[in-house]
Amino acid sequence: MSESPAVSCAGLARIARVEAVMGMPVIVEVCDGGFDEAAVQRVYRWLHYVDQTFSTYNSASEISRLNRGEIDLADTSLAVRSVIHRCAALRGQTDGFFDIHAASTGGGVDPSGFVKGWAVLGGARLLERAGAANFCIDAGGDIIVRGEAPQGGPWRVGIAHPLTPDAILGAVALRDCAIATSGTYARGHHITDPRTGCAASGLLSVTVIGPDLPLADAFATAAFAMGHAALEWCRRQRGCEFLIVTDAQEVFSTPGFERYRLREDAA
Repeated sequence: MSESPAVSCAGLARIARVEAVMGMPVIVEVCDGGFDEAAVQRVYRWLHYVDQTFSTYNSASEISRLNRGEIDLADTSLAVRSVIHRCAALRGQTDGFFDIHAASTGGGVDPSGFVKGWAVLGGARLLERAGAANFCIDAGGDIIVRGEAPQGGPWRVGIAHPLTPDAILGAVALRDCAIATSGTYARGHHITDPRTGCAASGLLSVTVIGPDLPLADAFATAAFAMGHAALEWCRRQRGCEFLIVTDAQEVFSTPGFERYRLREDAA
């Protein structure tokens, strides 16, 4: 874990920490005067609990034990049952393209496409209960922002370019919302098309902005699995906005996405 000292943050104190959780660096940044730093540590304890409970790479996790048939769903924690239930509902919302059974390579379930966003939302709620009003949690590109950024005004978030490492496709200005991206740039072809059981094809990345990070995370995964069919499906969704890059490097966005886009002359 690394920690920056408190510095000026639009006239308020700033706490910024980075800790590796769930196989990635997770950044928690809070801009509120007099904020209790112990709450930030509670966020990381929560994230580690989620990782230990849901990781398919940890043989001792509840999900691994469930997949091996050592326990039944009724024997799992409330957290696991709640996530599985929400994922079942999302399967219907996405015409079957968000499917935690298809995502699993061993014939069980893999709710990773929902859990990361769900975990970050839980962390955000911990900060809010502790009195934070201006903060950002970034878990490998799954991001929740609230209130004001360190420089004042909205939080500026870069969207990773799907083909060029360390480059961005563009940037958005966000307040009190969430953003999630699914693509091949970080983990390769890791999303399965439930219709074929093979790696999804047709798109390079899908970015979703919405009020709910777990939903944005799941919608990004589902849209990526749809391939080109996602273009029409995304236009029908309400409450979320989408930016899609096809395998031909064509860029499409829903009309509402443009209100978030940060223009170069405003950067």
